Amino acid sequence: MKTILNVIWLILSGFWLFLGYLLAGLLLCITIIGIPFGIAAFRIGIYALWPFGYTAVERRDAGAASCIGNALWLILAGWWLALAHIFTGIALCVTIIGIPFGIANFKMIPLSLLPLGREIVRTDQPFATR
Repeated sequence: MKTILNVIWLILSGFWLFLGYLLAGLLLCITIIGIPFGIAAFRIGIYALWPFGYTAVERRDAGAASCIGNALWLILAGWWLALAHIFTGIALCVTIIGIPFGIANFKMIPLSLLPLGREIVRTDQPFATR
């Protein structure tokens, strides 16, 4: 079932969201300071490409650096990536078939706003490894 949902997601919105994250990652990797943010954009972009079967969890070892990094991310790329999720989610919720995918877009907004200090894991992993 996850594969079917992921294929439909890929066609409806996943590919375009992935391109947005890819563009953000490339722009952020232009400078040395932006490379960690670019890597985060690539990581979330892959998650946005194929999200069903994965989830984002907070890392317990994330410290003050991820908090400061999230503030910079929010200014540099987070707000417009979150807007992409909002507009895509609204467009998908217009149709009955698209409602679950729109809700999935809305669930990705917090990750697109504050990605540092979070990790993307498979949903079938035991909780002890998270």
